[in-house]
Amino acid sequence: MAELKGLVLSGGAGTRLRPITHTSAKQLVPVANKPVLFYGLEALVEAGITDIGVIIAPETGGEIREAAGDGSRFGAKLTYIEQEAPLGLAHALLTAEDFIAGSSFVMYLGDNLLRDGIVELVEEFKSSGPEASILLTQVDDPSAYGVAELDGDRVVKLVEKPENPPSDLALVGVYMFSPEIFGAARSIEPSARGELEITDAIDALIESGKRVEPHIVTGWWKDTGMLEDMLEANRLVLEELQERIDGDVGDSEVEGRVVIEEGATLKGCRVRGPAVIAAGAKLENSYIGPYTAIGEDVVVEGSEIEHSIVLAGSRIIDLPARMERSLLGKDVTLTRSDGMPKTMQFLVGDNAEISIP
Repeated sequence: MAELKGLVLSGGAGTRLRPITHTSAKQLVPVANKPVLFYGLEALVEAGITDIGVIIAPETGGEIREAAGDGSRFGAKLTYIEQEAPLGLAHALLTAEDFIAGSSFVMYLGDNLLRDGIVELVEEFKSSGPEASILLTQVDDPSAYGVAELDGDRVVKLVEKPENPPSDLALVGVYMFSPEIFGAARSIEPSARGELEITDAIDALIESGKRVEPHIVTGWWKDTGMLEDMLEANRLVLEELQERIDGDVGDSEVEGRVVIEEGATLKGCRVRGPAVIAAGAKLENSYIGPYTAIGEDVVVEGSEIEHSIVLAGSRIIDLPARMERSLLGKDVTLTRSDGMPKTMQFLVGDNAEISIP
C-alpha cells in the first residue's frame, strides 16, 4: 500500500462550548495546556502519517493556521483546505479530494482525544486492506451516538442516534478510508439537517459490497465538544502526567504529579497534583488542586482552584469561594467585591471581567 495521507477536520462552529468558541476555534481550546488539535496531529505523526490536510472554516481558519503553522513542529507537512460552510463530514471529505489524490487516508476529527493513538489501527488497515476501517468504542448510552451493527469482523450497518441501538458500539471520530469513499460520498443526499453524513457515505460503501471493518478502542476516548467533556479530557491527560518542576516554587508546597514550567513563579502556595502550570504564570497565597491546568501568564492571588482549565492571560484575584469544574477563556479577570460568598462554577469566554460579591 502507498503512503497514507491524513485529513484532520478543524471546521465546525463549536456551539456547545460557547462563549469560549465565539472568539477561539474549539480545536484550539487546550487540554492540559495543549490545544486539542495538536493531540490529533501528534497521533497521526506517531503512526507514520506526515502529509496531512487540515479542513478549516473561513471564520476560524486563520487562527488554526497561526497556531499549527506549516506542521514542522510536529514533524509533518500541513496543507490547509477551506470548507466554505459546515455541510457535514462527508462534504468536508469531498472538499479534500484533490489533496488526497487517490491515496488511502486517515480522517481524524480535530476535537477528539484517543489515549492510545492510532498506530495499531493504521497497521491493521495496511495489512488487511479494506475499503474502510472505523474506530468503535463501547458506550453506556448508544442512542446518543452513531452506532455500528456488526457481523463478525465486518460492519453491516451504521445507524445515527438510534432509538433501539443494534449494539453498544459507538463511532469514534477516526476513520480509515480507501479512495472508494469519494464515490460513496458523491452518491448520497443531504440528511434531514441538511448535511452530507459520513455514516451515510459508509453505509453506501457497505451496500455496494465493499468491506468495512471495525476496530474496537480499548483505551479512553473523548469528544471534547462540551464543558464536561473538556474537563474530563483534562483529567484523563493529567492522570498520566510525569512530574517536572522547572519554575520557581519558592516557599510553596508542591505534592503529587505536578508540572511547573520554566518562568512560572509561586509564592506561599499549595499545589496538589495532578496539575500543570505554564510558563509566565504567577501564583501567590493560593491553592491549586488536582486536575487543574493553569495557562501561560495567568495570575492567581488569594484564591482556590480545582478541576478547572484557565486559559492564557487570565487573572483570578481573592475569590471568596473555591472555583471548581470551570473553564475560563483568555484574558478573563475574576475579582472579589463586597458581599456574601457563593458557590462558583464558570464557563467564561475571552476578555471577560467579572466581579464577585
